[in-house]
Amino acid sequence: MISRIRNIGPGALVTAAFIGPGTVTACTIAGASFGFALLWALVFATLATIILQEMSARLGVVTQRGLGETLADLLQASVFKWPLILLVGLALYLGNAAYEAGNLSGAALGIAAIAGEGDAAFKVAVIVIAVLAAALLLAGSYKQIERVLLALVAIMALAFAATFAIVRPDFGAMFAGMFVPKIPPEALLTVIALIGTTVVPYNLFLHASAAKARWSNTENTDANLSEARADTSIAIGIGGLIAILIASTAAASLFAAGINVTSAAEMASQFEPLFGSSSKYLLGIGLFAAGLTSSITAPLATAFAMTEILRLKGGQKSLAFKGIALSVIVIGAGISLAGIRPIEVIVTAQFANGLLLPIVAAFLLYVMNQKAVLGRYANGTLANVLGFGVVLIAAGLGLRLVLRAVGLM
Repeated sequence: MISRIRNIGPGALVTAAFIGPGTVTACTIAGASFGFALLWALVFATLATIILQEMSARLGVVTQRGLGETLADLLQASVFKWPLILLVGLALYLGNAAYEAGNLSGAALGIAAIAGEGDAAFKVAVIVIAVLAAALLLAGSYKQIERVLLALVAIMALAFAATFAIVRPDFGAMFAGMFVPKIPPEALLTVIALIGTTVVPYNLFLHASAAKARWSNTENTDANLSEARADTSIAIGIGGLIAILIASTAAASLFAAGINVTSAAEMASQFEPLFGSSSKYLLGIGLFAAGLTSSITAPLATAFAMTEILRLKGGQKSLAFKGIALSVIVIGAGISLAGIRPIEVIVTAQFANGLLLPIVAAFLLYVMNQKAVLGRYANGTLANVLGFGVVLIAAGLGLRLVLRAVGLM
């Protein structure tokens, strides 16, 4: 087990990408609004993430190609090539632009929690964070601050764990919420947001690219796959546990006190049993770190995916790669500055990801069933059953929301 923990790599990158301000906000709102009732959605989302990210990592390890590159190759001779590439491209590009808006809003919300909430201060914070993220991407120096930011996020996660122990939740209600699926009235959007903030579509592209770089020695594929699967399960499992702790802490503190979350100050109040007046600083620093980390990861993953799909050469140093990454930041900043309440931007971004998930996951399953590409490492019956189960549940929830919106449910 110790050796496997030492091998933690791309899985940790995926976890860091989804434990952003969207996760903190969506989980806090879920707990504050519905108590423990929606914990099952986080359990499902964590298992779904492990299932799909294992496939993505397997693709990278076995083929030494990214998901976008493999899709482009498989669709090369198809009459549906460009319509399908356009569909995947739009899903990724627009989805990640919305996700980036949530990241920037979350990081700015963290600053607002410390400096005081106000429209002008929030907009200045969004611009500063967007410029900082762009500068780090262009300079290629984001890895130099990544560990510091991840350490700050880890401190916030530990604070949730400590507060969870102090508030002493009702474990009977908590376990019922984890294993008895139900959707209270008005909770469907929140359920989809919880799934969208955990099973992030762009992470499927990011994981394949990271896995092929981490396990580039193709002489011992079986051993590499064993390490990759342990990496995926352990890292994402820890991320899922953090998400469940956040929602449970909010349920035991905010929901029990009848506090409706509409601001960073109200989010920070769940830490008060343990940290008192210092709560806003803890949440603020954590949200800022989580938001900045994800603000770098989202455009980076979009650029990887789009350059692979469109077969653009030059790697991370090319103008195309940098242009795609920067455009995601610019569009995200524009959405953040549009005057919508920050928490609404964050939750809507996670909701958009939840709706796009079935599209991207379906393409992943298509790739993973190509024996000509993966040989004996292609999906078996169990992997397909689990994968299609994830797609059907995610698509069913999205369809249910659409039908309800048009008055058919």
